[in-house]
Amino acid sequence: MSEASARRKPNVQPALLDTELEHLPAELRWREWMGRVEAVIFSASEPVTRSVLARVVGKNCNIELIIDDIRAQLAGRPYELVAVAGGWQHRTKKVFGDAIRAAFGTAASEGAKELSQAEALVLMCIAYFQPITRGELSGFFGKEVSRDLIGVLRAQELIASGPRSPQPGAPYTYVTTNFLSQFGLDTLRQLPDFEALEDAGLLSKEKLLAGNIIPGFADIDDDGASAALDE
Repeated sequence: MSEASARRKPNVQPALLDTELEHLPAELRWREWMGRVEAVIFSASEPVTRSVLARVVGKNCNIELIIDDIRAQLAGRPYELVAVAGGWQHRTKKVFGDAIRAAFGTAASEGAKELSQAEALVLMCIAYFQPITRGELSGFFGKEVSRDLIGVLRAQELIASGPRSPQPGAPYTYVTTNFLSQFGLDTLRQLPDFEALEDAGLLSKEKLLAGNIIPGFADIDDDGASAALDE
């Protein structure tokens, strides 16, 4: 190999990150792990999962306790560390929403277009019953769920195409994507159960099974406005 080739391809291996930090006293080791975890989460644009954080800390590090200690340090700060979409993310505390709106015209978490009533109801249905086809959604609501309405939810990256249904014609199904992150949920298990929704008068299991999930939905246009009843 020529000298020029050797210069282009140096035989140098990247240094491995010391995750165990056995040379440090326990307290300093813990603080170093805390710093690494917070730095990784702070630099990420999406929620950071446990598997990613495990790459920068020792095998005996309790990530939940690390997160708890970081949260304690942030108690007086305008942002916090939240569990969302199966990971952790730094988010501005809601109490500072007015200040952010005054500075920029919108809160950091409010960049997406506000959903109409119809869009919100369809999104809720997809979240509960995914994967679900557009035809099944239309059957639930007693009127056609338009492609335009589905397009709004896709454009905001709240839903995406799921596997094809085994129904005739193999229609696409829909599943949620960034739904958890945008609504500040960690898992779909945090969605309110049917009993809570029924108690709030928002959902009736009997009407759902009968194909009428939300009374009056058939009178709602795709833009959320009430449609005039036919004479």
